[in-house]
Amino acid sequence: MSCLSRVRVQNMGVARHVVCAMSGGVDSSVAALLLKKRGYHVTGVFMKNWDSLDERGVCTSERDCDDAYKVCRVLDMPFHQVSYVKEYWHEVFSNLLREYQKGRTPNPDIICNKHIKFKHFYQYAVSSLGADAMATGHYARTSLEDEEVFQQTHTPAPRPLFRDRLEIRNPVRLYQGADRLKDQTFFLSQISQDALRQTIFPLAGLTKDFVKKIAAEAGFHHVLKKKESMGICFIGERHFEDFILEYLEPKPGHFVSIEDGKIMGKHKGWFTFTLGQRARIGGQKDPWFVVDKDITTGEIFVGPTTNHPALLRDTVQTNRFHWITEEPPAELIRTQMMDCHFRFLHQMPLCPCTVTLNLDGSVWITAKRPLRALTPGQFAVLYKGDECLGSGKIVRLGPSEHTLQKRHLQLSRNPKNSEQSSESDS
Repeated sequence: MSCLSRVRVQNMGVARHVVCAMSGGVDSSVAALLLKKRGYHVTGVFMKNWDSLDERGVCTSERDCDDAYKVCRVLDMPFHQVSYVKEYWHEVFSNLLREYQKGRTPNPDIICNKHIKFKHFYQYAVSSLGADAMATGHYARTSLEDEEVFQQTHTPAPRPLFRDRLEIRNPVRLYQGADRLKDQTFFLSQISQDALRQTIFPLAGLTKDFVKKIAAEAGFHHVLKKKESMGICFIGERHFEDFILEYLEPKPGHFVSIEDGKIMGKHKGWFTFTLGQRARIGGQKDPWFVVDKDITTGEIFVGPTTNHPALLRDTVQTNRFHWITEEPPAELIRTQMMDCHFRFLHQMPLCPCTVTLNLDGSVWITAKRPLRALTPGQFAVLYKGDECLGSGKIVRLGPSEHTLQKRHLQLSRNPKNSEQSSESDS
């Protein structure tokens, strides 16, 4: 039995129009194939977000566009391409540069999905191409069946500052895909409720291996041969430091030992390093790891072990949290606290945590155990069971194990100061 014959196929009475985002990769190619098998009228659209040449002088986006076009030709689908280079520069890349200058480590993939794929592309699909729904090759699923997606309308009413408490709402929820190793809800954690309502994820119930088998049966050998895209798309194979210094002025400073304050070497800019990264310091044979940064002095603090206590902490604060359903869970609204799970890196194991809701919409997240290299600028993504609740950008870190150990040592050496401090507190 072929792989396709085991995938659910349906044929609606009226051919619904679905616009599928085509990247030139295996996932979006199989997503388009499955949509065609369900009887939909499918249009493939390739998005160009960045102007770039690889080391051989070949424009990688043009190569990907050609691969997407070949798939659409095989499937007898209309094909379009649209450029969001300008929008990507202003809404994603400029934001990335500002975050690096602030000493943070941003995640452009999450921001790209929020502003480009699930805002500009979504509006293009439903408004310009007249689509009943859009689709992508993400490994994720929602609470809607296909036919329910088609019943949604793209006429978002103006939202008041405060929602009418008597308003009856039935928000669409975002759930992890069947393939937990490939699950991409992490990257979708900032998208809008409006876009999610009109999005289909054809790969929701499939594994990556099964998707590859479908692609092989369909003859999509040109996309199967491609390496899976990893890392930041516009950097490609280049060294990150070389790339970022093309856009930001060097800010030389010192590497400083977190343990004794000794100057260990020099660097070209704090924005070329992230927490937890190995710092290659000239003249140092033993490995040192970035544990903190001070953008006012330009100093990068380093520790001699990969799990140094200065890299371990259990608490972060986010900016205003983006809830997929637009409002915090009822439990969190009622008690201001909630137990759930979170991650701040894609594919890291989900970590049990307690969330505290603040009046300004931000949240404090306290992990059940200290985690390595919690990093400002990254997104803390919350999960309750299979559901992805949304995310917030990490803007503040709690004290590290190293800081707590130093305080404990100081208090043990000066118990009188500790008693005086307790008396003044009371």
